[in-house]
Order: sequence, then structure tokens, then C-alpha cells
Amino acid sequence: MVDAFVRDDYCLADGLAGVAPVSEETATQIRTYIQEYGAKLVSLPQESWATSVRIWMGDHWDALIDLWTEEEGSSDLVLQVHVSEVDSEFLVTVYMVYVP
Repeated sequence: MVDAFVRDDYCLADGLAGVAPVSEETATQIRTYIQEYGAKLVSLPQESWATSVRIWMGDHWDALIDLWTEEEGSSDLVLQVHVSEVDSEFLVTVYMVYVP
């Protein structure tokens, strides 16, 4: 997902297995927030997973994934996703990018 955002593909137009399509409204929010943040998003390094968080919400996982930028390395931006099980497979739904 993040690699697609790095390429300015906020709708995930090429599609990703196990990831729900991103609405135009959500894609616009993500694009605008990253542009207003003022730093260039980069692919996630392995270190991002050490600081990202997730919590079980009873029927899905809610995760905040720390995003990295060229200028800062680890940034204040996070990607919020929900991970649920559908037909014995995981489905990731992108909700937003923001600074908590």
C-alpha cells in the first residue's frame, strides 16, 4: 500500500490482493494530507514495524502504521487500516493517513 502511495497511486488503481479498493474520497484525503505535511513519502523500512501499533477490536484489528519520509526518516504520519477476516482470508481496509 505504502509503495503505491509513494507512486501517487492513492486509489490503489492496480489493485492489491487482500486490500479493499480505496474510495476516491479516502484517496483525496490521503493525497491532501501527505501534500500538506510537506515531506516526500518513502517505502517502509523494516524499522517501521517496531513502532507501529495494532489492537484487537473484537471483530477486526485496528492498526496504525508509522510512515517514513525522505526528509525525516520516521515521520509523525501514520496510515490507519482495519484488518478483518472474510471467508477465511484477511482483508485490509485503508481508512486514512494523518498525524495522531
